[in-house]
Amino acid sequence: MTKSNYKSGKWVIIVGFVLVIMGIIFHLQSSSLVGPSSSFMYANPEWTFNGLIIIGIGTSVIVIGLYMKSRRNKNQLIS
Repeated sequence: MTKSNYKSGKWVIIVGFVLVIMGIIFHLQSSSLVGPSSSFMYANPEWTFNGLIIIGIGTSVIVIGLYMKSRRNKNQLIS
Protein backbone atom coordinates (compact mmCIF):
# COMPACT_ATOMS: atom_id res chain seq x y z
CA MET A 1 0.00 0.00 0.00
CA THR A 2 1.08 3.53 -0.59
CA LYS A 3 1.73 6.05 2.13
CA SER A 4 -1.43 8.03 1.24
CA ASN A 5 -3.55 4.94 1.92
CA TYR A 6 -2.07 4.70 5.42
CA LYS A 7 -3.12 8.27 6.21
CA SER A 8 -6.66 7.72 4.96
CA GLY A 9 -7.75 6.33 8.33
CA LYS A 10 -7.25 9.77 9.84
CA TRP A 11 -9.48 11.38 7.21
CA VAL A 12 -12.16 8.75 7.65
CA ILE A 13 -12.25 9.54 11.38
CA ILE A 14 -12.54 13.28 10.65
CA VAL A 15 -15.45 12.67 8.25
CA GLY A 16 -17.11 10.52 10.92
CA PHE A 17 -16.83 13.29 13.50
CA VAL A 18 -18.31 15.81 11.04
CA LEU A 19 -21.24 13.47 10.45
CA VAL A 20 -21.80 13.03 14.19
CA ILE A 21 -21.74 16.80 14.75
CA MET A 22 -24.19 17.34 11.88
CA GLY A 23 -26.49 14.66 13.29
CA ILE A 24 -26.41 16.30 16.72
CA ILE A 25 -27.25 19.69 15.21
CA PHE A 26 -30.12 18.19 13.19
CA HIS A 27 -31.44 16.42 16.27
CA LEU A 28 -31.27 19.57 18.41
CA GLN A 29 -32.87 21.68 15.71
CA SER A 30 -35.73 19.22 15.29
CA SER A 31 -36.23 19.32 19.06
CA SER A 32 -36.60 23.14 18.88
CA LEU A 33 -33.40 23.74 20.87
CA VAL A 34 -31.16 25.21 18.14
CA GLY A 35 -31.64 27.22 14.99
CA PRO A 36 -34.12 29.63 13.51
CA SER A 37 -37.80 28.85 13.79
CA SER A 38 -38.16 29.48 10.06
CA SER A 39 -36.13 26.36 9.21
CA PHE A 40 -37.94 23.35 7.77
CA MET A 41 -36.19 21.15 10.37
CA TYR A 42 -37.31 23.21 13.36
CA ALA A 43 -39.78 21.23 15.53
CA ASN A 44 -40.01 18.51 12.86
CA PRO A 45 -40.04 15.03 14.43
CA GLU A 46 -38.93 13.44 11.16
CA TRP A 47 -35.58 15.21 11.50
CA THR A 48 -35.16 13.86 15.02
CA PHE A 49 -35.06 10.39 13.50
CA ASN A 50 -32.85 11.56 10.62
CA GLY A 51 -30.42 13.16 13.07
CA LEU A 52 -30.14 9.93 15.04
CA ILE A 53 -29.52 7.96 11.84
CA ILE A 54 -26.77 10.40 10.81
CA ILE A 55 -25.19 10.09 14.28
CA GLY A 56 -25.21 6.30 13.88
CA ILE A 57 -23.63 6.48 10.44
CA GLY A 58 -20.98 8.89 11.71
CA THR A 59 -20.18 6.60 14.61
CA SER A 60 -19.82 3.67 12.22
CA VAL A 61 -17.49 5.71 10.01
CA ILE A 62 -15.36 6.58 13.07
CA VAL A 63 -15.12 2.90 14.01
CA ILE A 64 -14.04 2.04 10.46
CA GLY A 65 -11.41 4.79 10.57
CA LEU A 66 -10.07 3.53 13.89
CA TYR A 67 -9.88 0.02 12.45
CA MET A 68 -7.96 1.36 9.45
CA LYS A 69 -5.52 3.15 11.75
CA SER A 70 -5.03 0.04 13.91
CA ARG A 71 -4.31 -2.04 10.79
CA ARG A 72 -1.77 0.58 9.76
CA ASN A 73 -0.03 0.34 13.13
CA LYS A 74 0.07 -3.46 12.93
CA ASN A 75 1.50 -3.32 9.41
CA GLN A 76 4.21 -0.89 10.55
CA LEU A 77 5.18 -3.20 13.40
CA ILE A 78 5.44 -6.19 11.07
CA SER A 79 7.51 -4.35 8.41
